[in-house]
Amino acid sequence: MKIEDQITTAALAAVKELYGAEVPAQMIQLQKTRTDFEGNLTLVAFPLLKTSRKKPEDTAQEIGTYLKANCKAVADFNVVKGFLNLVIAPAAWIGLLNDIHADEKFGEKRATADSPLAMVEYSSPNTNKPLHLGHVRNNLIGWSLSQIMEANGYKVVKTNIVNDRGIHICKSMLAWLKWGEGITPEKAGKKGDHLIGDFYVAFDKHYRAELKALTEQFLAEGMTEDAAKERAEKESPLIKEAHEMLVKWEANDPEVRALWKKMNNWVYEGFDETYKALGVGFDKIYYESNTYLEGKKKVEEGLKKGLFIRKEDNSVWADLTNEGLDQKLLLRSDGTSVYMTQDIGTADMRFKDFPIDKMIYVVGNEQNYHFQVLSILLDRLGFKWGKDLVHFSYGMVELPNGKMKSREGTVVDADDLVASMIENAKTLSEDKVNKLDNITEEEKNEIARIVGMGALKYFILKVDARKNMLFNPEESIDFNGNTGPFIQYTYARIRSILRKAEAQSIAVPAVLADDAPLNEKEIALVQKLNDYAAVIAQAGIDYSPSGIANYCYELTKEFNQFYHDYSILNADTEAEKTTRLVLAQNVAKIIKNGMALLGIEVPERM
Repeated sequence: MKIEDQITTAALAAVKELYGAEVPAQMIQLQKTRTDFEGNLTLVAFPLLKTSRKKPEDTAQEIGTYLKANCKAVADFNVVKGFLNLVIAPAAWIGLLNDIHADEKFGEKRATADSPLAMVEYSSPNTNKPLHLGHVRNNLIGWSLSQIMEANGYKVVKTNIVNDRGIHICKSMLAWLKWGEGITPEKAGKKGDHLIGDFYVAFDKHYRAELKALTEQFLAEGMTEDAAKERAEKESPLIKEAHEMLVKWEANDPEVRALWKKMNNWVYEGFDETYKALGVGFDKIYYESNTYLEGKKKVEEGLKKGLFIRKEDNSVWADLTNEGLDQKLLLRSDGTSVYMTQDIGTADMRFKDFPIDKMIYVVGNEQNYHFQVLSILLDRLGFKWGKDLVHFSYGMVELPNGKMKSREGTVVDADDLVASMIENAKTLSEDKVNKLDNITEEEKNEIARIVGMGALKYFILKVDARKNMLFNPEESIDFNGNTGPFIQYTYARIRSILRKAEAQSIAVPAVLADDAPLNEKEIALVQKLNDYAAVIAQAGIDYSPSGIANYCYELTKEFNQFYHDYSILNADTEAEKTTRLVLAQNVAKIIKNGMALLGIEVPERM
């Protein structure tokens, strides 16, 4: 039984014996003892005063006396006002360390057949451009949230919705037809998503030139500047052609559809490479080219049930004024869908595919209003999780030189970012890696990949995801401070110690004896390891990868402080050596498991 559980059970018995009352377990409030007081755990007496009808100091003193006499986990106590500071018995700490040692997945809950199912949607790319830094943050958050939900005992389905239709897709297609000269990814020697992204940028370049020429023409004819710009936008031949292509796509024109499939497939192959490099994936991918039709059906059903209204121009709307919002367009007057319609259709398809208990959308905070409306509409349409859907609203990634603009080709490309992070890691860790015995070039490259990706992922995930952040690659690859490489290096150091122990035929026991020695810093480490379960649970409640990241850093920092003061393999006694090896092995285990929840690998050598 956990130390906290032992104390809670004993404290409830104390209240019953001392004051003749049974109180709920939540009235026994335990917290870590402040560092300026003696003790490990503190019981707060104030919630029990109505029951004891005594002063806070007297209540704490009486319960402390009872616990010392009746609870093996309590060795001693002291009272500071209404706070009962408990000194935990060494054998209790050893028992706790043994429990942690025996469980490879300590702190994590396993899903069962009856566990609730959580679906996590992330990535949501467009097929007219490659993934960029904003997508990187989205994918890393989505993957980590999925791992955290699994660690909290959920069955998890990781899903993606691909925006593969619309005018923006037609712009890339039209540009390829006009200026592509039959180029393919193979001929260009370029990933398919990058090639299509080039044509999206090319369309915008030609379109801007066209607008400028038309605007100048209309200005010369005597029009005002605003009127000239508005007319130029309406009469732009390129935009007209793109719209004509979209109409043909909607009408299932065989040539347009064939081109669309070919170019999208190029993009998907490129996306898959990027996802693999990022270490993320999906259990189910949905496509807006399918879901928008389902959405239109659901809106029509809602219209028949009186949930929505049709206006004189034939457009369909949801009246949300009773919810303190405005009216929301669901179908245009020509019957075409909007994003909200597509999201309704996607939700309907997912609900038919999976028994969803919790739906988590990982989408940027610029879509807050959209998901507020979607929640209301799904609830109206009868989706059991509609009202309680979770919009994980994350902040944007900002750069020192401003925001990213994909139309202008000024984005931080995900593939370039990954490659540069790995190259930087290789350069910065070269001295350390070269000191390793029998290191091959292949292993050097693998360590660089693990360190580079760890630096990128940790830097992004350690920040509260709901905040905007400034991405700084140089800061992320540092072997000191709150960084991925610092944590990875500590893990590799512990693994090196364990390998040396094995080479010296020193076995790490499965169970430590009750009288195994523990000093104060070792007790603090055991207590820190024990916190991992609560950290996982809180991360699941808050949907917070940053909670896991910063716990890993705090654990790593605490271990390094211990290791600075105490030798492991050169400990004074064999008993101390054995205890410290068990402790080190479990610190490494929790670091590895915690970083895995962030999608971060840790190297065995570094």
